[in-house]
Amino acid sequence: MAEWVAFAFLFAGVGFFAAGSIGLLRLPDLHSRLHALTKADNLGLGLLVVGLALLDGGLVKGIKLFLIWLLVMAASAASSYLIAQQAMRRGSR
Repeated sequence: MAEWVAFAFLFAGVGFFAAGSIGLLRLPDLHSRLHALTKADNLGLGLLVVGLALLDGGLVKGIKLFLIWLLVMAASAASSYLIAQQAMRRGSR
């Protein structure tokens, strides 16, 4: 039963990654694209981490995956902020 729940989390995570990629291609401006990517990809990665932690079952590996997820969220927020700030300085709206 735990495998089915883990696969559901993995499938949902891949779905959020796909939604973020579609948002990158379809949204009209830079700020909307950054928003779609950061929100969808961070949630997608979080769901993948939960699914992988359930599949593996080890506490240490689950904590490592969680820490990786936190680092990716911090890097994503910082890079999105820097990209948006640079676009504002150049006058891109």
